[in-house]
Amino acid sequence: MPILLTTDEQIARMRADLRMGVPILISCGKVVWMAAAVETLHTDRLAHFRNLGDALELAITGWRAKTLSARIYDGDIARILTPYSADINWIKSVADPVDDLQNPMKGPFTAIREGDAEAHRLVLMICKQARLLPAAVLVQITQEVANEMPYLHRLPLESIGPCLRKSSPLALVSAANVPLAVANTSKVHVFRPDDGGIEHYAIEIGNPKRSEPVLSRLHSACFTGDILGSLKCDCGPQLNMAMQQIAKHGSGILLYMNQEGRGIGLANKMRAYALQSQGFDTVEANHRLGFEDDERDFMLGAEILKSLGFNAVRLMTNNPNKVEKMNAAGVKVEERVALHVGHNPLNEAYLATKAKKSGHLL
Repeated sequence: MPILLTTDEQIARMRADLRMGVPILISCGKVVWMAAAVETLHTDRLAHFRNLGDALELAITGWRAKTLSARIYDGDIARILTPYSADINWIKSVADPVDDLQNPMKGPFTAIREGDAEAHRLVLMICKQARLLPAAVLVQITQEVANEMPYLHRLPLESIGPCLRKSSPLALVSAANVPLAVANTSKVHVFRPDDGGIEHYAIEIGNPKRSEPVLSRLHSACFTGDILGSLKCDCGPQLNMAMQQIAKHGSGILLYMNQEGRGIGLANKMRAYALQSQGFDTVEANHRLGFEDDERDFMLGAEILKSLGFNAVRLMTNNPNKVEKMNAAGVKVEERVALHVGHNPLNEAYLATKAKKSGHLL
């Protein structure tokens, strides 16, 4: 009997394929779309796409389309007909804003209005999950041609959407006592999504009672701030202060979520930093890349807390959205504990933007 993969497992493989530059297939009734992420597309593969059909379509998010002044007919995304003369450099320049200021006139663009855009939308969602730039090329092929490529992962459109729009359940895979500088009695729990995605951690300090609201910090990984001590943000000081306050209180939970750069990944975060050096603020930089202000999933933190036996928290945060998401996920926030630390002359503008555009209480 053959081993059958679940839809979640096949989507996980699609994410890996897009990161490697391998195309994926999405079936829509009698139509099949072959798609590839622009970021990992190369010249030979682009030529292969061209050989399969004349109408090569470029899918980008609405935010990126607004930056490029391209027409948007599909709500949150835009479909652009790629000129036959367009080479790999033109396609990548539409997806990546690195040279927008040097070459602002990338159009004119021929936006596609007719037809359904759901396949394009799902491919962009998979690109985001793969921590790639949200831009993809798609070409429509026949079932017969698709059947000649059994080595490419293929899924029907109607089965992909529901899986992409929900978080994969987390499972506790290991835990061990780890003495910390702030507290000798502490335990690290490692959680892994069922779809094989990136792991998240819960650091349990002391012995917090499950029957009482636990002092907790929902902290998103920040390589530059937490590890390198970057002065561009307040993440490192917030992490250290949260651990110190939990230790001083005697017990609590630090949730360390691997959602770097507000969920866009470290590579895209560095792209956003490069745009900030050109004069854009943190929100504008994310939008120019094609991302939302914040791509994180705070529900995952609530899921970890509930799995550890906690149903109420005293949440250490300046972000009201975290409070809202925790409550919505069934973990009651009994108190929001402010965490005002890490201000310096180099991150004043960044913090001001978080307060003005993201609603942080600073």
